[in-house]
This record gives sequence, C-alpha cells and structure tokens, in this order.
Amino acid sequence: MNIAYFDCFSGISGDMVLGALLDLGLPKTTVEDELRKLSLGGYEIVCTADQRMNINGSKVKVILKQEDTLHRSFSDIRRLIEGSSLDKEVKELSIKVFATLAQAEAKIHKVDVDSVYFHEVGAVDSIVDIVGSIVGITYFEIDRIYASRIPLGSGFVNCRHGRLPVPVPATLEILKGKPVYETGIKGELVTPTGAAIIRTLAEDFGRMPSMRIKSIGYGVGDKEFKEIPNLLRLILGEDEREKEVDRVTVIETNIDDMSPEIYDFLMERLFEQGALDVSLSPVQMKKNRPGLLLRVICHEEKRLRMIHSIFEETTSFGVRYFEMERLKLKREVKEVETRFGKVHVKICQERDKIVNISPEYEDCKRIAKERNVPLKRVYSEVIKEALS
Repeated sequence: MNIAYFDCFSGISGDMVLGALLDLGLPKTTVEDELRKLSLGGYEIVCTADQRMNINGSKVKVILKQEDTLHRSFSDIRRLIEGSSLDKEVKELSIKVFATLAQAEAKIHKVDVDSVYFHEVGAVDSIVDIVGSIVGITYFEIDRIYASRIPLGSGFVNCRHGRLPVPVPATLEILKGKPVYETGIKGELVTPTGAAIIRTLAEDFGRMPSMRIKSIGYGVGDKEFKEIPNLLRLILGEDEREKEVDRVTVIETNIDDMSPEIYDFLMERLFEQGALDVSLSPVQMKKNRPGLLLRVICHEEKRLRMIHSIFEETTSFGVRYFEMERLKLKREVKEVETRFGKVHVKICQERDKIVNISPEYEDCKRIAKERNVPLKRVYSEVIKEALS
C-alpha cells in the first residue's frame, strides 16, 4: 500500500503541493497534458529548481499571458471540471477540494454554496495548482494520505477583499477541527488553497506513520523566512503492515470525591458524543484515598467536546491528554446463520487467518431469552458456525 505524508513544517499552499509532487518525479508534461483537458488557456507552468536554507526543491509558477479577471463561482468551476475529459478520480477529488473551499466561503459570507464566487482561488493559477496536484496524487497511485499538524503564521495580508488578518478567515474555517499551532512567524504560512487540499486529502493529522520511505520531494514557497525554510516536504512510502493503524487522543483524570451513580450517566453521554472507549480503573490517590482513573479514547476532533463533558459532569478540576497510535486487526462484520437464528459476528484476521471471533452480544442475548438457553451455548454455536 502506497502512503504519503505531508510534512507541513512551514505551512502549505497549492503551488507548494504541486512543486513537491514535481520534485518527487511527477513529469511536468503529464500535468500539462492533463490540464489541457480543461477549457483553460493563456497560461504557462514554469517549474524551476530552487532552495531554502540550502535545501533544494522545486518551485512552481503559473505565468499568465494575460490578466485573468474572471470571477468564477463554485458552479462555474464544477461545470468546468465535470465537462472535461479528465479521469473520473481526478474530477471527483478536484471538485471535493473546491467544495471544501466553497463551504468555508459560504459560511463566512452567509450565502449559498453554489452562489460563492471565488476571487484569488477562482483564478487560473489556483485551478492549475489544485487540479495539477490531484493529477499528481493519482499519478503516484497513493492509497492513503497523512499530514503533520498545521503551523499558522500571523500578521495581515492584502487581497481583493481588502486587508485580512493571518490566517485569513477561509483558512481558519477550513482547518476547523484539525490540529494547528501558532508559530509566531509574521506571514501567511497556509493559504486557503493549501488548507483545502490537505483537509480534503488527509485521513489524519499528527506524527508521521510507520512506513518504508521510497522518495522525498520538496515544494518551495514564494517567501523566505528567517526562522525556518519555506518548504513543504512530501514523503512517499510503502505501508507493509496488514493491520490498520490510526491515531487517537487519550484523556485521563483521577477522581476520588464523586458519587458512583454519576459514572453510568457520564459514560453514556461520552459514548453518545463519539468516544471510542471509556473505562474506569481503581487507583490509590494522595492521602491514601481510593479513587478511580477515568480514561476516554476519542479522535482528536472530539477532544474538546469530551473534556467539556468531563468538567460539566464530574468533580474533576483538570485532565491530561496525549496522542497515541492505535493498531487494529482487519475486521469485518458478517451475519451467521445458526440453528438458533441469524447472528451478527465480528471476525478479526491477521495474515488472512482468523484470529478472533466476537459474536454480537445483543443478538446472542435476545436469542438466549427467546429460546431459554444459556448465553454461553449461543456464543459457542455462533463461533462454530463462523469458523465453518
């Protein structure tokens, strides 16, 4: 399985993404041939070798033969892409990126998505950056994409809307729910186009996943910063693991002064809000007081909601949280026909061998009550049929 990791230590923009892909070996002629399938003209793609702080990479510039003054709506761009002869996957992903942008702009300006008019993003160079980047992703046959946490700059930037704070509103709206951090660097590190590309493509944000590295490319940004090299690093690798790996956030707190009756309600609420797991473990606290360790596992975007519920429902004054990798066996849910009736069962595999079978408890419980048989007998029957 081919995987890619966008190391956005200096932010991300559309031209940096395309530059990193070209630096990896994406032929410029492939990008140009594919982009000719769009009804666009009057531009030239220039790719040059450049460097930042002695790290070499590829810099992309779209040269317009005449000024592009056309303000395109999301509907215009969608029709442009759908009406082209681009491959189906390139069409779908490109439209998804523009939809991400349109949804953010629609919310900011309080208009309908199809009524959103792009200015900078609707220009030819932005269309080239986005569609060209998607061409590159499909060229390398990348199965899964991951990204680092996203760094943000500060200050102000001039655009057709006027003078806007950095990050600009569209960038912040697009990255909502994803892990970001302030760098203190004056300047725009993340553009709306770059944010939309990575928000649409990346499955997860955080540390680089375990991989066998095959190639590395650097996309060079326009500006030069004193603090860091303005580069986007794109790492391609092969994931040889058969197990599924993702990242989760673990939230913990110790509690020793709360009624036990509250825990049931708390756990139910946390699960309703998207917790992956909630557990309680006995601990010995200061002054030899017995207490309970509350541990909640969730995806990063649910972290603040989980913490709010913990503070609201418990006597805790504070929580700890940290990111962890989670490794899971391949699993599928099947419906098994038994002499008692149909039962759903979860089957886990490793190296194409069944290593664990878990019958659905509620199904087995219902059958045990209806047939007046021991629950363990139902379990045994389901496992036997699942293995046959």
